[in-house]
Amino acid sequence: MSDTDLSGRRVLAVVTNYGVEQDELVVPVDHLRAAGATVDVAAVDDAPIETLVGDKDPGSTVRPTTTLGAADADGYDLLLVPGGTLNADTLRLQDDALRLVKAFASSGRPVAAICHGPWLLVEAGLVTGKRLTSYPSLTTDVRNAGGTWVDEEVVADDAQGFRLVTSRTPDDLKAFLQEIDTALTA
Repeated sequence: MSDTDLSGRRVLAVVTNYGVEQDELVVPVDHLRAAGATVDVAAVDDAPIETLVGDKDPGSTVRPTTTLGAADADGYDLLLVPGGTLNADTLRLQDDALRLVKAFASSGRPVAAICHGPWLLVEAGLVTGKRLTSYPSLTTDVRNAGGTWVDEEVVADDAQGFRLVTSRTPDDLKAFLQEIDTALTA
């Protein structure tokens, strides 16, 4: 837990309704809210979000606060992109998710993506010239999209006009959350 005061900060998390890695959504949302931030969770539709643990075991159910289509990027300070293989693979095919991540990047606001979450940035064409990490299976995708993939617990990169914070797995959440706090208070 951070002692950082994030009162007045607004964060938008984008997910699908099935397959997001439980801890990559729930832990950051709880952390940010405990620090005073307002966090909205946008899903494809308003049905409950069924999380998974380790991409296979049922996790907790989370209620979205909005949908990807209704979310307005202008109202937020940071975009959170959790992983989970099924979630990330489906999310990168959602036009509204692509619209949101492009809006954050083009306006210079930070994006934080963990595990398979960087697939959304690959699909959006936003990793060119960026140094980032992810779940190792994305290495080739990141490199083919013009990014530099590294095996580190957290990477913060300010190239191309926006801060990108990335981590590999739920094991890296502590470092990931510290960098998100930093991005929100910079």
